[in-house]
Amino acid sequence: MPLMRNAIGVLLAGGQGERLWPLTRDRAKPAVPFGGVYRIIDVTLSNCINSDLNRVFVLTQYKALSLNRHIRRGWSPLMGYGDFIEVLPPQMRVSQQWYQGTADAVYQNIYSIGSEQSSYVFILSGDHIYKMNYQAMLEQHVAAGADVTVATVEMDGAAAARRFGIIETDAHWRIVGFEEKPANPKRSPVHPDKTNVSMGVYLFNTQLLVPILIADAEDPSSAHDFGRDILPRIIDKYRVFAYNFRDENKKAYAYWRDVGTIDAYHEANMDLVSVSPVFNLYDKSWPIYTWQHQYPPAKFVFADPGRMGVALDSMVAGGSIVSGGRVERSILGYDVRVNSYAEVEDSIIFNHVNIGRHCRIRRAIIDRHVDLPTGTVIGHDLEADRARYAVSEGGIAIVVRPESMIEEPE
Repeated sequence: MPLMRNAIGVLLAGGQGERLWPLTRDRAKPAVPFGGVYRIIDVTLSNCINSDLNRVFVLTQYKALSLNRHIRRGWSPLMGYGDFIEVLPPQMRVSQQWYQGTADAVYQNIYSIGSEQSSYVFILSGDHIYKMNYQAMLEQHVAAGADVTVATVEMDGAAAARRFGIIETDAHWRIVGFEEKPANPKRSPVHPDKTNVSMGVYLFNTQLLVPILIADAEDPSSAHDFGRDILPRIIDKYRVFAYNFRDENKKAYAYWRDVGTIDAYHEANMDLVSVSPVFNLYDKSWPIYTWQHQYPPAKFVFADPGRMGVALDSMVAGGSIVSGGRVERSILGYDVRVNSYAEVEDSIIFNHVNIGRHCRIRRAIIDRHVDLPTGTVIGHDLEADRARYAVSEGGIAIVVRPESMIEEPE
């Protein structure tokens, strides 16, 4: 049997995404659009398909309607006989509470996991941008005789310590310590100028995962989190190894982004629009899959010297019309209209947005179904923006439509 046929994936997609608010006001964080035509979760699911990890449970919880629809339309048809990408909402079979943490989410679905014949379980996150071959991780896991393997990426120590859990390893990559956001992060034994950051990707032997989750569930002092509780508790008792991230993105340095904040999300999208994109969506050897709307090709109209429809260093999805406006270093989703004399720069425009004439939009995220009136100015006066919109720490203005009882399509 091929090695990956003996593994299943559990993708955690139930996070509330408070740091991505207000983009997560009406949708789960993994369902937030990315790169014009994708959702954030598509990147991890594509890693699964490209790695031959073809049995995946997606654990949802928070405002998951659009996420459920997206997976049903775009991902279920990809699976062959015996394979699946299956959405699991909270079933409360072993608890009467909503998911209390990442470990608790997996514990509450322990019956579904146990129903599949598997020797290995990948625990994955649905809100990171990276390309990784999980099969290579499993091969190292088996060769090392590991009980648990944690994927790590090398980063600058000072920057990493402020945001992530830091893994300490010996020279053989066995994990000997773990700290959450330490003041003085331990250095990599291989590259002393770097530190090893946990990517939130875990690989467990199934026979070990089940009793560990049961013990954690019975611990009243636990926050029921893999990084905060499970990992520190097991590194002295079991063979726990780090897997140093091997990037399938084929660039000069490893690309892994946590897009859990507005500024990180905006930056990751802007990474896509350069001449040589930092994160390459056009690599045919590692495709990013999704479900796409049926729209006509994008159109650019008016070639008058003072009224020219152009998009430069940008990505424009189907059904969008740049009608006498100018778009630079931006991403336009489906069915977007940029009207005459409007200017859009360094921005992310979601689906079904109308940008009126003479609008000037810079460093902004415009959510779906927003209609910007003629002459709207965003991103040129942060104080004025803060009076009308949510604005991130980095100065990104986020414009969302008024709340509605009607669930309009994404």
